[in-house]
Amino acid sequence: MITIVPFRALRPEAQFAKAVASKPYDVLSSKEAKIEAQGNPNTFLHVTKSEIDLPESLDVHSKEVYEKANQNLQAFISRNVLFRENKPCYYLYRLTMNGKSQTGLVCGSSLEDYENGLIKKHELTRPEKELDRINHIKLTGAQTGNVFMAYKNIPVIDELVAKWTSEKSPQYDFIADDGIQHSIWIVSDNDTIHSITCSFKALVPCTYIADGHHRAASAAKVKLSLDNLNASYFLTTIFPSDQLTILDYNRVIKDLNGLSVEEFLKRTEEKFILQKQTTAFRPTRLHEFGLYIQDQWYKLTAKEGTYNEGPLSILDITIMQDNLLGPVLGIIDQRIDKRIDFVGGMRGLEELENRVNSGEWALAISFYPVSIDQLINIADSGNVMPPKSTWFEPKLRDGLLTYIID
Repeated sequence: MITIVPFRALRPEAQFAKAVASKPYDVLSSKEAKIEAQGNPNTFLHVTKSEIDLPESLDVHSKEVYEKANQNLQAFISRNVLFRENKPCYYLYRLTMNGKSQTGLVCGSSLEDYENGLIKKHELTRPEKELDRINHIKLTGAQTGNVFMAYKNIPVIDELVAKWTSEKSPQYDFIADDGIQHSIWIVSDNDTIHSITCSFKALVPCTYIADGHHRAASAAKVKLSLDNLNASYFLTTIFPSDQLTILDYNRVIKDLNGLSVEEFLKRTEEKFILQKQTTAFRPTRLHEFGLYIQDQWYKLTAKEGTYNEGPLSILDITIMQDNLLGPVLGIIDQRIDKRIDFVGGMRGLEELENRVNSGEWALAISFYPVSIDQLINIADSGNVMPPKSTWFEPKLRDGLLTYIID
């Protein structure tokens, strides 16, 4: 069963919450983060993307960047923008997008549970991204990135959360510039804290990482190097699985592996039905894909016999890897191959077109989203998806609740 703990969050004074709250560090490039931070000295991007305050010539993974993150974090505290909670609490974080809400529990999750497989993974991680977060955690003494997790609904917990959020007022409640509403309640009552802790311990057999595999893996490795009780837990927000929405996670490819466009399309037709489209193609069901190359969209449909019904084999990411990315384009490991990049569904198909039209990328592939049931099945089976298989939206904001380990 799952072990969770309340914690003393480092969080903003209420009047600064909207200004502090920033998009997750890994959904913005350094250039995008610098633009987004303009005119806002209180955005948490100064901590999570601290390279925006340093010369552009500096390597974003240099020690100076992590030291700057720590300096900026301490400055937020000294300016009384952020303060530390005076007692361990749980927090309830509600995200509302397009009229649909999801409410998760913000807590410290046990890294022992993670190491023992009670916190289940569905994706492999990329070593360079792990190292980035390890260095960031060590030099700031804080976990600034929240790991987005899920659990199969438990009515007792659902009722407890619903009662608290209906009877209490949120500490933070604002609509961000992208139209997403962020509401956070503080659970400071000792009896309620005890009930939540015991309910998870007694009723929740496991949790599932939805978004934040690199943050979790990095926290686990930091734990091994620190003799610190706080480092035995990591910052998580755990949502009931039936409330979550997964969007498509698309790909762009650098080159055609030495093939001409005609040769590439001919090879593609060996495993897929290829149909020209007059507009951008967003897949409408499993085993459909969009392909954009040389100003032209195609609909790809996986042919029968090109995949089997196993929990991993039936995934569209796997079908594409086994039938096109690997054998035709020579991309064997998506975690480390520099010829592939990943584009979240919130950026739209226009972003795929822009990437290819820029000349930097040769082609783009759009996917149908993975379902939450597929994710759970994969994790339960002990398998892992290729990296960047799922894009969860809406996303938690950084800076509202930070977990201090040092």
